[in-house]
Amino acid sequence: MPLVYAGVCSHAPGITGRSDQAEPEVRDAFYDAFDAMRADVEASQPDAIVVIAAEHFANFFMNNMPSFAIGMSDHYDGPIEDPGWLGIDKQRVPGNAELSLRFISEVMKGSDVSYAEEWKFDHGIMVPLHFLTPRYDTPVIPVNINCQGPPLTPIERAWNFGESIRAAADALPERIALVGTGGISHWPATPDSGKINTEWDRDFLDRWARNDRDALLDYDDLGVYAEAGQGGFEIRTFLAVSAAAQGATGTIHFYEPIPIFAVGCTIASYAI
Repeated sequence: MPLVYAGVCSHAPGITGRSDQAEPEVRDAFYDAFDAMRADVEASQPDAIVVIAAEHFANFFMNNMPSFAIGMSDHYDGPIEDPGWLGIDKQRVPGNAELSLRFISEVMKGSDVSYAEEWKFDHGIMVPLHFLTPRYDTPVIPVNINCQGPPLTPIERAWNFGESIRAAADALPERIALVGTGGISHWPATPDSGKINTEWDRDFLDRWARNDRDALLDYDDLGVYAEAGQGGFEIRTFLAVSAAAQGATGTIHFYEPIPIFAVGCTIASYAI
């Protein structure tokens, strides 16, 4: 079954944890864009949602940091963070171990991946799910790209990984929705937290919407770090979705810098 949905969104913890501190008009517009994304995902009638995220030392550490990892369990618990801080109650999120095994087996034909039968969800996955599957009733297959611990997954490999995900989705009979989630420019957990490089973000999103492979791969980590902070390394999750939707045109449904959320907040999708 061909991929039925491909989109991206932001996942910063402030999106839910500091909701009351944001300017109401822009916050509500962002939440409305999330709700429209939820409706689009639901309309695609997925059997599972593959969520490509960048996790934050919740499961993988410097003693074992895979470039790519995919979950393979019948359920996942989260958030790993304090619910009062994140603004999301503890949940048991459904998975599908058997489907995940078949999905991983197909991805492995094009990319080397690790897999995990135990996986705790942090805000990187829980914030999107809070908006996109508020009833937590759709199976999720979590995917992690190493955007955290050097050496980081090479940009080009993230693109190739997205191609492998598309090939895997197309090889399965189930309907697969794909959601990439990360930040664009942001400086989390630093004195610069709340800083956002809007010009850099808009240029990146222009490349993303055009699905311009050469332009999207024309980034290096030193340049990203200088212009977009260490949080900018998470563009890998957006690039993987671009590769999976290769040839499709993207639409930026929402982008606004929301400093109290500490990220340029984004909702976008490809017409596949």
